[in-house]
Amino acid sequence: MVRMETPVCDFGWKAVDFDLPGVDGRRYTLRDVAGPNGLLVMFICNHCPYVKAVIHRIIRDVAELRTLGVGAIAIMSNDPTEYPEDDFEHMRRIAADLKFPMPYVVDASQEVAQAYGAVCTPDFFGFNRDLELQYRGRLDESRKETAPEGARRDLFEAMKQVAETGRGPAEQIPSMGCSIKWKNT
Repeated sequence: MVRMETPVCDFGWKAVDFDLPGVDGRRYTLRDVAGPNGLLVMFICNHCPYVKAVIHRIIRDVAELRTLGVGAIAIMSNDPTEYPEDDFEHMRRIAADLKFPMPYVVDASQEVAQAYGAVCTPDFFGFNRDLELQYRGRLDESRKETAPEGARRDLFEAMKQVAETGRGPAEQIPSMGCSIKWKNT
């Protein structure tokens, strides 16, 4: 497991479209998941301790952001050959068990992760209503352990600001997590 940090937000970078299969049997594109006030694209997986530490907070924040008109999608881009816990059946089970409020899709070719420049799980990309990047930071101060109750909700507060103003905060703290597990080509 290699720990990585996300790069600084490239404000205004336009979201790249995708067409990916979800664990619910549907396919999802960028327009399918974008909300009227923004979109949160996140790269997560099942096995990563950083994701496991915050998955319940991700679910909470996605549900609350939906009420603000912000859509969300979770993309799994890891190569499940070396990490079987990240395979499609495990994805389906986790999404059902945890009642994901967002589509959970697989990027088997890893082309979407490459197009977005995703580096770790979790990696969050927050877009405004024009699908321009406004946030590329952490969920909160959690690491491999969940942050204490009452920790500042960096992602939620940033995306709330994006929903209300179209702009993200100038100061952002990078997300950190396990490196994307790239396929050997």
